[in-house]
Amino acid sequence: MFTGLVQGVGKIRSLGNDLYQIDIDSQAQHLICHDLEIGDSVAVDGICLTVEKILQGGFTATASPETLQRTTLGKSTIKQKKVNLETSLRVGSKIGGHFVSGHVDGIGCLIESVNKQQSWEMTFSFPSELKRQWQEYIAPYIVSKASIAVNGISLTIARCDSQSGEWFTVAVIPHTYAQTNLSLLQAGDWVNLESDILGKYVDRLISHRLGKLPQEDISLDFLATHGYL
Repeated sequence: MFTGLVQGVGKIRSLGNDLYQIDIDSQAQHLICHDLEIGDSVAVDGICLTVEKILQGGFTATASPETLQRTTLGKSTIKQKKVNLETSLRVGSKIGGHFVSGHVDGIGCLIESVNKQQSWEMTFSFPSELKRQWQEYIAPYIVSKASIAVNGISLTIARCDSQSGEWFTVAVIPHTYAQTNLSLLQAGDWVNLESDILGKYVDRLISHRLGKLPQEDISLDFLATHGYL
């Protein structure tokens, strides 16, 4: 479990056979490496990976077939790529972002990034070839003011397509923009997206409860009685 507050950036490169090496930038090593142990979880661009070997200033991890299929890790042809890094949440730590599981739902792409006076407004949608993935795993949870993790960064949806959920916009403060790989994104670049886990549980609960009832039994009075309104 993570919070979506990135601790630093690093570079990731493939070592073959689904094994990857993550080299942590020197200014972030003291935050990430000082108590890193084999078996620890680290969010790499929002992907939860398990530390298998600790290196000088980095570590190695293996990506599962599901991870490669669902995330940018399996789509990237770049030999070395800048990634956001966050170690797992510790009991008693502050939660400044939101609960992020590190289990990426799917891939989005940057449509535009506009420099405003006090923030960057970044709009994301889906790559055309991944529309079905977006519609199934991401669109249902795109809600104004909801939380979403973009490359592992906890952000709040400022505006969105409320009808079909085909796009959303987030406002990124200058500190987050400068300290993460958001500043490196160009229009069309792909990102990992994870919807708010609390929204998924609510959706599952409501679907399960209402699915047991005949359609005529579902009313505003029923929803109010059962705490949905």
